[in-house]
Amino acid sequence: MKSPSGKTDVTTLLEQASTGDESAVRRLMPLVYDELRRLAEFYLRQERSDHTLQATALVHEAYLRLIKQDQVDWQNRAHFFGVAAQSIRRILVDHARHHQRLKRGGDRQRIALDDDVAIDDGRELDLVGLDDALTKLSSHNPRAAEIVELRFFGGLTREEVGEYLGVAVRTVADDWRYARAWLRRELSPGPL
Repeated sequence: MKSPSGKTDVTTLLEQASTGDESAVRRLMPLVYDELRRLAEFYLRQERSDHTLQATALVHEAYLRLIKQDQVDWQNRAHFFGVAAQSIRRILVDHARHHQRLKRGGDRQRIALDDDVAIDDGRELDLVGLDDALTKLSSHNPRAAEIVELRFFGGLTREEVGEYLGVAVRTVADDWRYARAWLRRELSPGPL
């Protein structure tokens, strides 16, 4: 929905929330909840069947982390969901690492990457391995790593990523191709 100024309701509420308007924070949740829940359900479907983290808990934890950020000057909806992607990634990776510690280094939680994200051959990839690979990728190509994070964890389209990063959609597509190839090589179980 657009406001009279042409901004979306989400953008307007984010701006108001940035100034400390508590009522804006309360009005924002219903507008973003369904999309955050859809993202959470998507990632949790990729997890093991006995996963203890529920979609509702993941959404609430991510939302609380987002709203508690005092230093964020929310620019628009894409910016919000970009930061949400980072928050969801941190929560899932922290949960996976905690689970591994409990099992004393046992099996890693595995998630399937669909062909639109990183790997085309249907292999599964562990979340901690993906996080480690993205950290490594960000050391030499931060934008490509951020694009993977925004697309995979944030569910943003190429157009939304371009808007968020302030680059052309073509640049996003090129970096996306590079990141997919780099991740494919980095996450391969053996020599290619």
